[in-house]
Amino acid sequence: MTYPTFTLSLPAWLTEAAMPSEHSLATIEARMTFVIELARRNSEAGTGGPFAAAVFDLTTHRLLAPGVNRVTTACCSSAHAEIVALSIAQQRIGHYDLGGPGRPPYELVTSTEPCAMCLGAVPWSGVRALVCGARGDDAAAIGMDEGAKPADWVAQLEQRGIRVTRDICRTAAASVLTQYQRSGGEIYNARQAN
Repeated sequence: MTYPTFTLSLPAWLTEAAMPSEHSLATIEARMTFVIELARRNSEAGTGGPFAAAVFDLTTHRLLAPGVNRVTTACCSSAHAEIVALSIAQQRIGHYDLGGPGRPPYELVTSTEPCAMCLGAVPWSGVRALVCGARGDDAAAIGMDEGAKPADWVAQLEQRGIRVTRDICRTAAASVLTQYQRSGGEIYNARQAN
């Protein structure tokens, strides 16, 4: 039996989009606004779910890697925006550990708090900060299954040296989710223990 080769790629619109200059992303709100716009565009283009993430250098605020949700278009349940952004960042630096010796500190900015799967990927990636827009409750409100996460997940990440900032531009991030639902976007993995 021959198995297919698996390649996960970004949608054409993202690779062709003008990426921001490092100066335009000096604030946490600017970085989140950029990520929310990626989520909105991904949803509107029909190239995946209403989620986006990006890895930034915390020192220069330069974008290292963008990522958008590719679950439905790649037929891959693990192709969440955070996983895509972290994977691209690791490929760009040529190493699996973004927090390794001699590397700058990296920040993962995500339009919605990580689900259970992506939460597990955060400490293993080596990022030193996590910034979230919408809450997991906002995603659950449209029917998305965020999985079982410990109630103290923020404290657990912070104990591992990962600074967590929540609710940055939450209203704008949550609006992408509700617009996706209203427009008939596919609510995948919504079985929620059924």
